[in-house]
Amino acid sequence: MTFFFLRYIIRIQIIRNVIKIKKGGMTALEDLHYLLMKSNALFLREISSEARKIGLTSGQPKILDFLLKYEEADQKTIASYCEIEQATVGSILLRMENSGLIQRRQKDGNRRSLYVSLTNSGKDAAMLLADIFQKVETKATAALSEQEIKTLHILLEKICATMQTV
Repeated sequence: MTFFFLRYIIRIQIIRNVIKIKKGGMTALEDLHYLLMKSNALFLREISSEARKIGLTSGQPKILDFLLKYEEADQKTIASYCEIEQATVGSILLRMENSGLIQRRQKDGNRRSLYVSLTNSGKDAAMLLADIFQKVETKATAALSEQEIKTLHILLEKICATMQTV
């Protein structure tokens, strides 16, 4: 009888531990898709919150970061790189132009394509944003070693490359 009672107590303890883990938000074996989506949502929420503090709206951080790295591009290239629909990029760029963050101009007599670049105000905002990205990345990877961060980076690049070819 003691053996059955002990098994019963152990099962109850296991169930309590599972419930305790689930109440904490995640079980030990979450699916990869869930972890990727949740990580992205948490990261994006923090970036968006900090970006709003410097006057940026949704979509603008991606574009500012892109233009800081590549200096100038047409709307189609920006949309493709940032994974945003071209029409959506157009409306984001209009708001950014009205805010004085970017300028659009024709290049080499090509009247069909407008090239986008940062203004001085846009460069300042992009530099503030780079600091925000660094701060949030540091927070997100605080529990990882340098090697784990490098490995994570490599793995995420592979996932992105695979998803873009599918």
